[in-house]
Amino acid sequence: MSTETSGGGGLTEYITHHLTHNVVKVGEGFWSVNFDSVIVSAVLGLIFIVWFSLKARKATAGVPSKGQAFVEMVIEFVDGQVKDVFHGDRRFIAPLALTIFMWVFLMNAMDLLPLDLIGSIAGLVGGPEFAHHFYFRAVPTADVNTTFAMSITVFFIIIFYSIKAKGAGGFTKELFTAPFHAHGTGAKIILAPANFFLNLVEYLSKPVSLAMRLFGNMYAGELVFMLISGLMITAIGFVPGVLINAGWAIFHILIIGLQAFIFMVLTVVYISMAHEHH
Repeated sequence: MSTETSGGGGLTEYITHHLTHNVVKVGEGFWSVNFDSVIVSAVLGLIFIVWFSLKARKATAGVPSKGQAFVEMVIEFVDGQVKDVFHGDRRFIAPLALTIFMWVFLMNAMDLLPLDLIGSIAGLVGGPEFAHHFYFRAVPTADVNTTFAMSITVFFIIIFYSIKAKGAGGFTKELFTAPFHAHGTGAKIILAPANFFLNLVEYLSKPVSLAMRLFGNMYAGELVFMLISGLMITAIGFVPGVLINAGWAIFHILIIGLQAFIFMVLTVVYISMAHEHH
């Protein structure tokens, strides 16, 4: 969308434009929703469900098609990771891990789309002026709201499995008696605040680390694409920019898959830890 830089703002205006979300206000006050992140993540989630459901329904016992083989490979890979980490009932955890891995991967992969593709489509629909004022960020995981929404959901699942494994009483007791165990009533009372504080920090650090790790990596990758694309227009030229962009995209594929894998594995590890008794 080169028209964005024609107003004289140059690279700064170009990057600022691409970092701006399509925001929808919800009622009055400061409540708002990043419409672009919501719609893209919802569409990608639906694509994953339909894709894997169709392959599961059409699965054959004979020689599988390439599509079926790919889906089976992903499922076996994820199930193997879950089996290595989580030793309880995997009927819920394995599908959860598969959903997280594929959903995060698809959202991350949106970073590989040409940066100005959506803006160019907007320009064809409404003209240059419409494109100049049209905002749409296509990478949901580069939005901290998306990553925190997922990590907070994981947090509640962790709490659920902690209570399921230890009971409400056992979970509450553990909050005040671990990791510093004591054998006297007086010592238990003295150490209870410290134990509760440490457990609170441990529990809260899990969703924060999950959200910020994914967001930080994807935001940084998206920003690099913006810098390269902006420089293609303002400084280095089209051909060098394409070559640099291609090189970064090849490297970024590793980041896309790795971040999806890390988010999945850490989720399973945290749920597995919830089953442990201190």
